[in-house]
Amino acid sequence: MSILWEKSGTWRWMVRKTRDSKPFFFTFATVCGVVPGVIGYFVMQTTNSSNPEIEARLRQNASPDSLMMGKVNHERLAEYLGRAAAERGYKRSLCSCSERGNIDKKPICENSANTQGGQH
Repeated sequence: MSILWEKSGTWRWMVRKTRDSKPFFFTFATVCGVVPGVIGYFVMQTTNSSNPEIEARLRQNASPDSLMMGKVNHERLAEYLGRAAAERGYKRSLCSCSERGNIDKKPICENSANTQGGQH
């Protein structure tokens, strides 16, 4: 399979040029990375639509498995956000208690020095 590019004059020129010139090498490497990235970006922009009509039609025609996975993901997200809110509330109450009860009046909570009342 490598015979296809080993005999090619263009391939040999490319190898020789990248071996001998660092600026050409970095330019070639950048083009090889940037061009596919730009193409991919524009493909995603044209294929991902935020049109509510299309989204409604897709949701209406969704399979039961997709609907179940959406429901499970929604429940998991709600549980995660609930835990995060509970933890944040716990930290807030802990910081406010530590500020009131601390003898030398230095806040224990690392972020409470930047906020008023120990709230984040």
